[in-house]
Amino acid sequence: MRMLKKRMIALSLGGGAARGLSNVGILKELEKNFGKEKMPFDMMVGSSIGGLVGAAYCLGVPVQDIEDAALKVSSSRLVDFSLNSTGLLKGEKLEKIISKMLDGKGFNDFQIPFAVTTTDIETGEELVHTSGNLVRIVRASCSWPGFFSSTEIDGRLLADGGIRNSVPTKAAYAMGATFVVATNPGFSISDEKIDNVFKALVQSIQIMGEELNEYQAGIANVVIKPELKNIHQFDFDRARYIMARGEDAARECMKELKRKLWFHTLTG
Repeated sequence: MRMLKKRMIALSLGGGAARGLSNVGILKELEKNFGKEKMPFDMMVGSSIGGLVGAAYCLGVPVQDIEDAALKVSSSRLVDFSLNSTGLLKGEKLEKIISKMLDGKGFNDFQIPFAVTTTDIETGEELVHTSGNLVRIVRASCSWPGFFSSTEIDGRLLADGGIRNSVPTKAAYAMGATFVVATNPGFSISDEKIDNVFKALVQSIQIMGEELNEYQAGIANVVIKPELKNIHQFDFDRARYIMARGEDAARECMKELKRKLWFHTLTG
């Protein structure tokens, strides 16, 4: 990690499964405006798929390569049914995708300091990781209970960081950030008729998740929220569209972001 400065600017990357691929487009637009070598962030924090995208970026993987990898992901490539008590899917296919994207690298290889959030599913504790087995930790951070089986790390059963930190702004401030830019991919609240138990359950999760996102993103200095109406968490086949909406959202926020960054630098 870099030494803490009086000013510490952080980028907080929210989760959201396929919706979280909008983070790729956001990073692409930020890089276009600031330049790869002059990105204004002293650190980044990621939750769930924001943890995967952010980890790859902070390891130095070109954003175009992250985009290309995202376009190859599909729901079918993630399915590996399990008898595990914590999820329908084993998560082994997910872990292979993560391992390939991170190329066997770890926390010590980050070019920009990066932290990943997870949740201890047994105690409810939120964890912020800056060391350990990066692939396993990112895999845990992407594992929503009920869908992907939880991951045991150091005697803890860890699950999706988005349970407690769907937009990990608190983690960024706790690590010393004085200015936080948050990405908020949001949840997909449906406007279709709720006519069965499964739809009612899913809709309830979306409503609660959206409320948590709005609260956590609300404490950031700048929020980048893509317009992703009718995009669901498993719409990986719409990755190109999702990433483009991330670019649009970042572009729309750019004047505000640059103005607030300038003021923070001037007064911090």
